[in-house]
Amino acid sequence: MRLSRSLAPVTVAVALVLCLPYDARPSARVDDGKPPAPSLFGAACRTAVHGSHVVAYCHNPYVDTDRVRLHIKCARWWDIGTDSAPVDTLPALTVRLTGRCWEDVRSVWISHQKER
Repeated sequence: MRLSRSLAPVTVAVALVLCLPYDARPSARVDDGKPPAPSLFGAACRTAVHGSHVVAYCHNPYVDTDRVRLHIKCARWWDIGTDSAPVDTLPALTVRLTGRCWEDVRSVWISHQKER
């Protein structure tokens, strides 16, 4: 008889846990308190300036498509800077972007946009 008396509280506890909704049940997951890792995104780009000409190569090693644009700011006040048209860099592909100023280049950068 002692065995059944000691099993009664355990049986009731198991029955109560099984009646809880799935979200409220205790789980064996370990939560380290850190936010989840961000998804990897963004093509790796390298630029080269030769005089007034700019060339950029962007390679996308990730699954999501990256829409890249080349931005050029020219050194002279009368020389208008340019922004290239957006180019979709599909996974595992490399794209080439080019642009120029009339004279000297002040700065060059690439912008990235995640495709929706």
